[in-house]
Amino acid sequence: MPPVQANQVDQIEIRPVSRPVDAEIRVPGSKSITNRALLMAALADGTSTLENALFSEDSHWCAGCLTRLGIEIEADQEAARFTVKGQGGHFPAKTADLFVGNSGTTARFLTAAATLGHGDYHFDGVPRMRQRPIGNLLQALRGLGARFTSDGDCFPLTVHADGLRGGETELDASESSQLLSAILQAAPYAANDVIINVIGTVVSRPYIDISLRMMAQFGILADKGNYRKYTIRAGQKYRAQRYVIEPDASNATYFFAAAALTGGRVRVPHLSPDALQGDTHFVDILEQMGCSVTRAAEYIEVHGPGQLDGGDFNMNAISDTAQTLAAIAPFARQPVTIRDVEHMRYKETDRIRAIVAELRKLGARVEEFPDGVRIEPSALHGAAVDTYDDHRMAMAFSVIGLVVPGIRINNPGCTAKTFPDFFTRFETLYT
Repeated sequence: MPPVQANQVDQIEIRPVSRPVDAEIRVPGSKSITNRALLMAALADGTSTLENALFSEDSHWCAGCLTRLGIEIEADQEAARFTVKGQGGHFPAKTADLFVGNSGTTARFLTAAATLGHGDYHFDGVPRMRQRPIGNLLQALRGLGARFTSDGDCFPLTVHADGLRGGETELDASESSQLLSAILQAAPYAANDVIINVIGTVVSRPYIDISLRMMAQFGILADKGNYRKYTIRAGQKYRAQRYVIEPDASNATYFFAAAALTGGRVRVPHLSPDALQGDTHFVDILEQMGCSVTRAAEYIEVHGPGQLDGGDFNMNAISDTAQTLAAIAPFARQPVTIRDVEHMRYKETDRIRAIVAELRKLGARVEEFPDGVRIEPSALHGAAVDTYDDHRMAMAFSVIGLVVPGIRINNPGCTAKTFPDFFTRFETLYT
């Protein structure tokens, strides 16, 4: 598999490795942190410098929308740096057309943030974005004084902004933690204190912790009330600063899985157990499956075993890594069950259904549940893997190709959403 620009081809074939992998892989900055940092810097009063930022489709849409709202952003892709001139909670634009692509963070975060402005802001995205959940967010924001025009409480929609009143509201965030993070990040600039009462199941809680911890780093304190009642006092301001973004823990999992599957070693530098991202706990699952894991202040390293063990794993908190686990599950000596991830059905694609369809295509025995899958030990064969325009399908199933000949990844360019040069870095596993 020679180095290739994934967005220039319709399909990439992954060649098997001839020996266990042994590599150090530098992973770009976190998508989740980059887009939160862009918003917090835009709301701060003063200039912030965001180092080790991710340059991908998702951050492109986020930075572009903020620019159209009147925020001045200087992007230096070669240096992996954004310079953001924050406007102290003010958006200078009085009207804006905002296209978010298929970026859930951009769609949810900026819909909430736009309510702080004064004008009409029209949002839209790709067809899949028009299907992704946002109605519960709009309903909760209406409780805080926001106004919207939309057909069926989904994209496309228009925010009719005149500042956010604040007060107390109720939010069902069972479809996505991004709905809660969106309100939390905008709340400090409401006219009055904001109280959010969360109903229903709380999914992907580590992503809520990312938002709260980053808000604190930028100078905002929030009371999380046992993850059920959040209180954000009015009058707080984000603090402009130099901010270094840690490597993307979700994207590191594909390389850790490569070590697990081949019995090799992979180290990801600058990613530590104290990282903001909950997806670092994917290595805990690998450890339960027989891997050896070294957790150091400046890196995490995984050594794969002779053969993986199976297990039953609740992945609600780290569901973005479920596809990675599903990809290596057929090679375990016992079944692997992934459960409590029904919200994965509302991501870039119905990820549970996609996992089942593509693993079965490769010869795996898979049972589908409403909230997960059970994958039996299986002998896999080569085939073309459909990726459903989902970056995580492309990256996770590429790992299978390290040990199974004939794995071909359709639409590899979809990795541009969060990891544009994934296949170039994947090539490091062969050296």
